[in-house]
Amino acid sequence: MKYKFIKYHIGILSVILMILTSCNNLNQIPTGEFTDDTYWYSADKASYVLNMAYSQMMSASYFFANEALADNIYSTRTCDEKLISSGIANATTGRFANEWSDCYAGIRTCNTFLENVDRVPEMDNTLKARMKAEARFIRAYLFFRLTTWYGDVPLFDKNLTVPETQTIARSSHADVLKFVRAELDTAAISLPASYTGADIGRITSGACIALKARTYLYENDWANVASTCQQIINSQEYSLFPNYAGLFSIANEHNSEIILDVEYVPTLRTWSEYYDFAPPSAGRRVNQQSPTQELVNSYLMVNGDSINEPGSGYDESNPYVNRDPRLAATVLFDGGQWTMPDGTNLTIKIKPGSGTIDTYDPNSLNNSLTGYYMKKYYDPTYTGSFNSGLNLILIRYADVLLMYAEAENELGKMDQTIWDETIKPIRVRAGFTDTNALNYNTNWTQSDLRKIIRNERRCELALEGLRIFDIRRWKTAQDVLNGYPHGAQYGSSSVDNGYIRLDKRSFNPNRDYLFAVPQSQIDLDSKLTQNPGY
Repeated sequence: MKYKFIKYHIGILSVILMILTSCNNLNQIPTGEFTDDTYWYSADKASYVLNMAYSQMMSASYFFANEALADNIYSTRTCDEKLISSGIANATTGRFANEWSDCYAGIRTCNTFLENVDRVPEMDNTLKARMKAEARFIRAYLFFRLTTWYGDVPLFDKNLTVPETQTIARSSHADVLKFVRAELDTAAISLPASYTGADIGRITSGACIALKARTYLYENDWANVASTCQQIINSQEYSLFPNYAGLFSIANEHNSEIILDVEYVPTLRTWSEYYDFAPPSAGRRVNQQSPTQELVNSYLMVNGDSINEPGSGYDESNPYVNRDPRLAATVLFDGGQWTMPDGTNLTIKIKPGSGTIDTYDPNSLNNSLTGYYMKKYYDPTYTGSFNSGLNLILIRYADVLLMYAEAENELGKMDQTIWDETIKPIRVRAGFTDTNALNYNTNWTQSDLRKIIRNERRCELALEGLRIFDIRRWKTAQDVLNGYPHGAQYGSSSVDNGYIRLDKRSFNPNRDYLFAVPQSQIDLDSKLTQNPGY
């Protein structure tokens, strides 16, 4: 959403949301003035509705909660994501119902916009075409969210009557993807490659191509992943931002790497999830999510070796020394630095015996139960209760390079040239300098490279909400989400070599690769069916 909308019209969102709310999530009939002929008298009125659709594309709560569904993050308190990862969720679980209803609410907004924008008199045709393309992208994005989580879902491109919402069946996953890709192709035609001024942050043609690449990635359609990513790479529209930690700073928003993000504005439209993520000495409320030891272990040594390779130099008694610099930018560990809003830096002492408020305490749910705190996306310019205006990135160029590298490897085409175009520059930007970490090894097999690229995705994109989708498409979720996750080596030496043993997770591959269709929706729609196992 563009800045002038947020600055001057944020209040209208609540009004429009009330106008659009209905008891059936698939009910597409808005009420009140929103669909009156008198409403659509100016381009500004149309912009209000489109900007609301932007705000419904993704929320901060989903962005961070998605990490807790994977093996990067442990939920320290009971929440829907913990129920899901524990294998005890059912069709009445709130996350299943909320994901469904929120996506369809956004689709409803897009459909309403598309069906009414032509009422606006004397509207500039180029502007109208662009705005329609933005709405179609958002609708496609939301349908992609739905089909990724639920598989087959009701598909429609217009407002439905109440009787229609009660008898609409699920369209196949393949048909939904076909619709999404066609919409992205159509939208790209009317969207610019970039914007200036108040429009910076709006959807671009590059975002259409990148999202299309992701739709192929999640289907392991390697040829189409490669060719679609090549379009973005060849466009030279994007490049890696030179500083990894700086990518996630409010001072560097809209940099050369950002393809699509969720726009926020300090004090006007903010998110405050770090109120429940930060360490105690930073003034947090409680601790809701914290990184796992498994995530920490995935980061390489600076020489490019994994921590368990002979000769890597890894010291279990001093585990954070000489590690991939992205670790310190992503995870707050014992002895790490935390910057306060006034610019002062705190040294966070977590190791038992440190005697500080941040010290690991297995009996305190207010502290991290893993011995780690989240750090990526922490915004030291926050106000009040960690209210941040920092944008949250949905797609960035490094992800495109990683998608391309993975596709080329799966096609058996990975070589030094592709490595030097993808993995090497990502590691250079991360701060690696050792040739062993940067150079391509001709002795690597396809299997070796698969492991390397998958791990690179984990470290580069950690805490960005993408890990769950990777382990689902790789069909490794049943391997990494079954058993006990762990925290730092602050536990009893008699259990798991002292690494904190956390609550057991359970993943049933015959059920858990899809969310349950909400029971509340099945009760309203006689044609809806349930996914297996629920």
